[in-house]
Amino acid sequence: MADKDKLKEFMELRVFKEEYVAKLEAIGIEDVDDLAEALADEERVKEIHEHLKGVGPKTIEHWREDLGVEPGAEGEDEEEAEPEEEEEAAPKTKKVRKAKAEPEEEAKDKEEEVEIEEEGGYQVKLKPKLSKETIDALKKRAEVDSRRPEFLRQEWHTRKRLQGAKWRRPRGMHSKMRQHYAYRRNVVSIGYGSPKEARYLHPSGFKEVMVHNVKDLARINPETEAARVAHKVGMKKRLEIEAKAEELKIRVLNRSG
Repeated sequence: MADKDKLKEFMELRVFKEEYVAKLEAIGIEDVDDLAEALADEERVKEIHEHLKGVGPKTIEHWREDLGVEPGAEGEDEEEAEPEEEEEAAPKTKKVRKAKAEPEEEAKDKEEEVEIEEEGGYQVKLKPKLSKETIDALKKRAEVDSRRPEFLRQEWHTRKRLQGAKWRRPRGMHSKMRQHYAYRRNVVSIGYGSPKEARYLHPSGFKEVMVHNVKDLARINPETEAARVAHKVGMKKRLEIEAKAEELKIRVLNRSG
């Protein structure tokens, strides 16, 4: 029961995840009171940043507000500044600027770390130049795909060879499926079709062009078309095609790696 109460207190904090509990216990924070003491110390806050991935300055501010904690470093500066200077509110504005500058510096450090990690890794894929009508058609196609049923062959449930077989229109004078009886499977009809502008397009919006060699890349328009390397092409020729496609800024839909 105590563990449940402890977890309940933690989960009342904003942006808190259940996985943080075990990581906080590893650094000596077992309950909400320990967390409040740690948030008042800037060194402990840095330790929390290191152990809890995804917890940034904004999350720490939310937790401090929820627990009613003020950072210890800022409190000491205010106590020292009051007896020395009691003229105007100008020093207070300076303090606020310093307090805001600290999270910005931390955010910059994090951005630099992310850039270092992503070097030579994931690269943003090329996007096509599409008209507004095509973009709307792709959205409508996604909606239709989400509600389109799976079309199965007539008598698919009685014959194993028909399971997964290519669709064929039901025939037969007494076919209940052809007559659209309610207890039979849906039949392919015009209402399930996708918009004409988005037909045969890749989900990214590119029109696919089959490529068998490097010469085939010359007939591709990089703005609206993308290459798909044929499955019979060997690895040596495939790498040549991919290298040439990078030079021409052509997207390859089925890259080797």
